[in-house]
Amino acid sequence: MTLDDLYTTILTRKNADPDSSWTAQLLAKGPEKCAEKFGEEAIEAIIEAIKDNKPALTSEAADVLYHLLVMLAARDIPLSDVLTELANRQHQSGLEEKATR
Repeated sequence: MTLDDLYTTILTRKNADPDSSWTAQLLAKGPEKCAEKFGEEAIEAIIEAIKDNKPALTSEAADVLYHLLVMLAARDIPLSDVLTELANRQHQSGLEEKATR
């Protein structure tokens, strides 16, 4: 499964009955709740990275990616826009990119 596949699945759940899936339930609670869940998962990933628990970090990283995609879907931001932004940044160093913000 690719991130594109996962994002497509998330989009199909956007208008689904909230009783039919966790994704539909989360999206039905609105963008703010989706952002909150993303933040919680990011913190859990940070904790596992600090503990150097590779299996747990791998699991939490998957949760972070999933919740990031849900948050994007909640705000109607296509994954392709994020990938385009990343592609645009490949043509400059990270230091140059940070300086332009």
